Amino acid sequence: MIKILERLGVPRTLMLGFLAVAIFMTGDGFELTFLSKFMVDQGFTSSQASLLVTVYGLFAAFGGWSAGVLAEMFGARKVMMFGACWWIGVHLLFLGIAIPSHIYPLILCLYAMRGIGYPLFIYSFVVLMAQYISPSRLASATGFFWTCFSLGIGVFGAYLPSFIMPIVGEYKTFWFALPFSIVGTFMCFFFVPKNKVVKGEGLSRKEQLKELAEGATILVTNRKILICAIIRIINNLLLYGFPVIMPLYLCTTHNGGINIFKTEEWMRIWGFVFVITLIFNTFWGWFMDRYGWVWPMRWFGCAVLAVGSVAFYYIPQWFGANAVMMIIASIIVGIGTCAFSSLPTIMTLYAGEGKQGAALSAYNLAAGLTTFAGPGIATILLPTIGYGGVCWTYAALYVLAFILTLFIRPQQPGFDSHGHRIKKSADSVREVAVEAKEDAPAVA
Repeated sequence: MIKILERLGVPRTLMLGFLAVAIFMTGDGFELTFLSKFMVDQGFTSSQASLLVTVYGLFAAFGGWSAGVLAEMFGARKVMMFGACWWIGVHLLFLGIAIPSHIYPLILCLYAMRGIGYPLFIYSFVVLMAQYISPSRLASATGFFWTCFSLGIGVFGAYLPSFIMPIVGEYKTFWFALPFSIVGTFMCFFFVPKNKVVKGEGLSRKEQLKELAEGATILVTNRKILICAIIRIINNLLLYGFPVIMPLYLCTTHNGGINIFKTEEWMRIWGFVFVITLIFNTFWGWFMDRYGWVWPMRWFGCAVLAVGSVAFYYIPQWFGANAVMMIIASIIVGIGTCAFSSLPTIMTLYAGEGKQGAALSAYNLAAGLTTFAGPGIATILLPTIGYGGVCWTYAALYVLAFILTLFIRPQQPGFDSHGHRIKKSADSVREVAVEAKEDAPAVA
């Protein structure tokens, strides 16, 4: 297994860090698939339920934006530990005080504040990846990173609650998130390495703030990075929008819901999205490093997700409570969601030397904004155009992302300016072999 990961570009020093990401995100994802329905069952409106996740996403965007530059300035492990402790502390307040109070502003405030924590944890780790892994292998390693993310937030984060909730109830299920987050935090403390380079050493407070601001200003000064960021926002709209609207559409009668599945059945159906991502996150990273970074994103990412957006709405209309057909729709969404593994690599290349942290902060900001935009679209549009209208809106945005990919043409290592792989001649291969032989140390 270790050798396979090394072939994907994952160094041994980071392997346990990837595992820490998976375990921590299991805790973070525990309530994702049933929180909106839980809120509606508590007497709140569907708009209030979706607003809760929308504001959470806005705070997650702030955490994601600051993570890249903060990790470069102060050290990724320190920022990861701060993010994890923040998440655990606020989660305890959310469960122990906010939810029992039934005071919506308090619930909204604390849940939103918790959203800062997980991006600081996982996106700071992306900075270590950029420092420890060569650009030619970074897409493969990024694919594995998202595999670990999916394993946590989607597979264990969806399936474990689906079995726990029928036994102990929805509220008590929230508490089962804590052991995973605590274990992930301890693993980070003991096994995540320090930065190779810490830019914040010796900088004044003004210079530190300037570095932090670059994570946003680079979107204004670099048009290519702005295009990539917009694509990144669109990338995960379904991943955060569907867990808000689909439990209401499939499991209740609110706003025209059809109420044909139990909540735990929906959770297991949605879990298939992440089961598929375990395979395709790594596959697309490997595939893109060898066959091109952009065209798979265009056709297997944007186009496939445009189809998946409307499939989730129409399959229950056409086939009723057919779990197999819904799982097929989940597989479509899972395959498409993964086909964006090359985006952080492309953004760091467009940023140039010395601005990797700013590019990754822009990437993380976009990743956070997708957790805001996905449910935000539902919050605004659901009362007026219904579930079908929201799904078609998502599909239209994926078509927009498809068009935007036509404007990014990064210079990928091993490819020419047109995105075609450079074929090595037999002579060049022999020259490399001779050079390697000459450089090899003599054996006594």
